[in-house]
Amino acid sequence: MPFSEGTPRTGDRRLSVNPFYGPANPLGDMAEAPPTHRLPDQPIAPTTAHQLVRDELMLDGNARLNLATFVTTWMEPEAGLLMAECRDKNMIDKDEYPRTAELERRCVAMLADLWNAPDPASAVGCSTTGSSEACMLAGMALKRRWAKRNADRYPGARPNLVMGVNVQVCWDKFCNFWEVEARLVPMEGERFHLDPQAAAELCDENTIGVVGILGSTFDGSYEPVADLCAALDGLQERTGLDVPVHVDGASGAMVAPFLDEDLMWDFRLPRVASINTSGHKYGLVYPGVGWALWRDAEALPEELVFRVNYLGGDMPTFALNFSRPGAQVVAQYYTFLRLGRDGYRAVQQAARDVATGLAGRIEALGDFRLLTRGDELPVFAFTTAPDVKAYDVFDVSRRLREHGWLVPAYTFPKNREDLSVLRVVCRNGFSADLADLLAQDLERLLPDLRRQPRPLTEDKGAATGFHH
Repeated sequence: MPFSEGTPRTGDRRLSVNPFYGPANPLGDMAEAPPTHRLPDQPIAPTTAHQLVRDELMLDGNARLNLATFVTTWMEPEAGLLMAECRDKNMIDKDEYPRTAELERRCVAMLADLWNAPDPASAVGCSTTGSSEACMLAGMALKRRWAKRNADRYPGARPNLVMGVNVQVCWDKFCNFWEVEARLVPMEGERFHLDPQAAAELCDENTIGVVGILGSTFDGSYEPVADLCAALDGLQERTGLDVPVHVDGASGAMVAPFLDEDLMWDFRLPRVASINTSGHKYGLVYPGVGWALWRDAEALPEELVFRVNYLGGDMPTFALNFSRPGAQVVAQYYTFLRLGRDGYRAVQQAARDVATGLAGRIEALGDFRLLTRGDELPVFAFTTAPDVKAYDVFDVSRRLREHGWLVPAYTFPKNREDLSVLRVVCRNGFSADLADLLAQDLERLLPDLRRQPRPLTEDKGAATGFHH
C-alpha cells in the first residue's frame, strides 16, 4: 500500500473558506436586523436570507393571474431544470460554450424557415434580451442602410421612421436614442392601428423604413403588412422611393405562422427586410429572450457586426448587450424541439379559443363593448357600453384586483384619447377554467358597480395600467 510520511509542519496554515461556506452567528441573526438600503456589516445564515427575501416577495402579484403581461409565466419543469443548468453560461462566449452557440444558430435557422425566408440558410439573425433590443438592432440596420444610400446628403439630412401611433414604446426610444424623426400614423375612428396609405404618404427620401406591427399591444389586432407593402410598392412606382419594411412581430410572429398560415406578413413579401419576435412572449420561454432576423446578409450592414477574439476564437456579435446568460436561448431550443409545429399550433389555438370564448362571455353581460375578439392575437380589448354611467374601466380594473386579477385599464393615444379600455392577454397557462373564474368574478362585481353614483377613479393617469 502507498506509504505517506505526512508533510512538514508549515506553521498555522488554514484552509481558505468562502464567506458563503462559513457559519453565521445565530445570536446575531436573531438580535440584529439587517439594513435594507446598505450592505449589512456581517453575513447571516443562507436560510435566514432566503426567508427574508421570500417573505417580502409574497406581496407581489401572482404572475399566472397577471392578464396585463404578454410575457410567459409558466414553463415545464424540464425547461426550468435546463435553465438552471445553463444560467452560469455567458451567451457571448461562443468559443467557451460552442454547443450553446450552436443551439442559438439552430433557433435562427428554424425561425428563418418558419418565416419563409427565400433561402433560410442565407438569412442572418441573433438572439437578444427581448423584442426591445431586437427592435433597436433592426432600426439601426435600417438607418445604416439608408445612410449608405444617401452618403452625399447624410449627416445633413435628418432620417425618419414611419409607424403607427400604437407602436410599443421601444420604437419611441429608438428614435430618441438614435436621432431619428418618428412619423406617427394616428388612430382614426374604429381603426386602432396603422393605415397603409397614410403610412406611404408620410414617406419621403429621408425615410429609413416603415414598421408594421403583427399584433398591436393596444387591442391585439394585426396590422395589414401585405397592404402596407403594396402601398409602398405603389409609392416606388410613382416616385422611385424604395422604402423597406420591418415587421415587429413581438407576439404575432409566434402566433400567425401556426394559426394564420395563409396570412402574408413575413419574408414572402419582398419588401420585408427584417422581423423580430419575443421568445419570452408567445415563443413560450421565460424572460428574457428575443430574436432579430434579416432577409439576407445584404439587409444587415457588415460594419454593424463586431468581431471580438479576447474570449478565444473569432466571434461576430451584433447586440447592445454583451454578457448575458445562455439559459433562455437553451430554453427556446428546448421548446422548439419539444413542441414542433403541431405542438405550437395546439398551444396557440388553445390560447385563442380561451380568448374568443372569454370575450364572448364578457360581451354577453351587456355592460361592455368589445373592440377586438381575440381572433388574431389571443388578446382582446373592451370598454364600457355607451349607457353605462355609474362606473368606468378603471373601476373594473381596481375591483378585479381585489380578487387577484391584474387586468390593465388605459387610455388610447392621440385622436382617440376619449377611449379607455380593459385588455385581457390570454397566454399558455391561462386555461379555460381560469377564464371561467375571471368571468364569474366580473359578473359578481357588476351589481356593486352598477350601484355606484358615478365612476370613482379620480386620477385616470395614475390608474392606467401597463399596456405593453
